[in-house]
Amino acid sequence: MPAGGKEQGEAFFFMYARRCFSQNFLCDAEVAERIIAAAALRREEEAFEIGPGHGALTWRMLPLCRALHVVEIDRELLAELEQRRTEGLIIHAGDALKMDWAEFLTPPCTMVANLPYNISSPIFFRILEKRKLFRRLVLMFQKEFGERLCALPGSRDYGAPSVLCRQYFDAQIVMEAPPRAFRPAPKVTSVVVALTPLEQPRVAVEDERRFAAVVRGAFTQRRKTLLNSLRGAGFAEEGLVQKLEEAGIDPRRRGETLTLEEFAALTHCFER
Repeated sequence: MPAGGKEQGEAFFFMYARRCFSQNFLCDAEVAERIIAAAALRREEEAFEIGPGHGALTWRMLPLCRALHVVEIDRELLAELEQRRTEGLIIHAGDALKMDWAEFLTPPCTMVANLPYNISSPIFFRILEKRKLFRRLVLMFQKEFGERLCALPGSRDYGAPSVLCRQYFDAQIVMEAPPRAFRPAPKVTSVVVALTPLEQPRVAVEDERRFAAVVRGAFTQRRKTLLNSLRGAGFAEEGLVQKLEEAGIDPRRRGETLTLEEFAALTHCFER
């Protein structure tokens, strides 16, 4: 840890926040410690953080891993990181969504991050693509999105992220973080979600891209039937009813009622 240690790092929490990057800096030491504990970092492995901000998690993580890769887009925060650079801290400047993480991460890696709310969904789908890089991920999301990842069929939160998350991860909400845990305080509650990649997808599918397309298509128009939602997503109308019936699915059902296994069965029918 650089000179000044934890106390110096925490003094930075109350500095400015750049609204253009939707920054809400974590300033609650107890929340930060619980996140780090949930990550179960290993000294022999690398760790990865997107949006380190003023370092609430960064400086706590550094002594617990072999190397810590951080990605930051804000120039002023990058300058602050550079001033405090220490052994084991590897700084990447730029947009995490435009980087190929595989170019600099050595698996198995642990990802820990307080993610900006406005990139939660695209970051999650990038994680899906790069899941083989990770042993564990502990991520802060807006409560609504975090609950969506862990939702089960039939619930109002159940959607495409729920299905895809269950297909590839064990997911668990670790804790809630109230607005007062951040500066500036957001208008919503946050949750910390722990994701553990499965060795194999939970159900077998031949074409993962087609599976993802079917899942997304089913939720294109949530209030419409599965048949109409898939039509609206661009699936050819000819033979669509037959494929649904072959999968044992009533075309009048809605996407939020389908189980993971039913989505797999439907995907299989599209592969014929």
